[in-house]
Amino acid sequence: MKENLEKIELLLNEGLEQIKALSATDKPDELKVRLLGKKSALMAMLKQTGTLDVADRPVFGAKVNEARQALETALQAKSAEIKASGLERALKEEAVDVTLPGTRRRHGKVHPMSIVLSDLKEIFRSMGYTVVDGPEIEKTKYVFDMLNTDEAHPARDEGDTFYIDDQTILRTQTSSVQIRTMLKQKPPIAIISPGAVYRVDEVDATHSPVFHQCEALVVGENITFGDLKGTLETFIKRLYGDNVKLRFRPHHFPYTEPSAEVDLSCFKCGGMGCSFCKGEGWIEMLGCGVVHPTVLSNCGIDPEIYSGFAFGMGLERITMMRYEIDDMRLLYENDARFLSQF
Repeated sequence: MKENLEKIELLLNEGLEQIKALSATDKPDELKVRLLGKKSALMAMLKQTGTLDVADRPVFGAKVNEARQALETALQAKSAEIKASGLERALKEEAVDVTLPGTRRRHGKVHPMSIVLSDLKEIFRSMGYTVVDGPEIEKTKYVFDMLNTDEAHPARDEGDTFYIDDQTILRTQTSSVQIRTMLKQKPPIAIISPGAVYRVDEVDATHSPVFHQCEALVVGENITFGDLKGTLETFIKRLYGDNVKLRFRPHHFPYTEPSAEVDLSCFKCGGMGCSFCKGEGWIEMLGCGVVHPTVLSNCGIDPEIYSGFAFGMGLERITMMRYEIDDMRLLYENDARFLSQF
């Protein structure tokens, strides 16, 4: 019996020493398992109670429980000490000097093309137009065939257009949205269709294989080229100011007749000629015209009753002209130094 009591005392002292030696990086719970767990030496001794004389059992059991209680108390005290020490160390190491200047948050800005597109939509909505979207992966029927663009047209060449299969392409213009609208909706129609378009172009200061267009379509009774001209003058002056002048030049598009290219007087030189307008005094802006009767017929609209006009412009070009940007690539590079100017 005496030998067992001495062994319990030895286990208690060894345990207390191990608890005392715990550092801030040690884990008290792991030591608790070793000292007081089911497989610990102290618990193994408790299992020997049944082998002792009946008279010795109470004394032996009490001694084991005293040792266990002492170890648990010591462990709790050491755990609290380690926790307090860790908190104190964290407060010292992670303290914030409130007198130091703060870190400024960098705020992004709206992209210049988004600014222009928002203004463009607002202008046309105020004129009674509806903004319409359509698929970028499109059937050649909607991009070419129904727009009076036959198989021999250069735009249908594989070197100019991204083909997915013989009848499916990445749209080269948002005119396909106009076709889809005329097929679903009868006149009167007044829409704009902004969106991304794709053409096989080398990347340079004025070209990109992916760019953005905004096209417009109006169909109704007695719509004339005069209505087109008045609409464009209203739009351009609201976007760029009253001092801008428009020039219409005859052109050819298979889906409009008559057709025209529209130039704007240079913002920088007022038409005198400078590097921005390449000395011409005018800057090419967009293409337009009266909707070809064949296009109306293709969409089930009687050209004897209805007429219309359409025009399309590049959103990048409008943005570059508005902010006097001389390289289209700047719009795509996401350089914060460039974008922060707008």
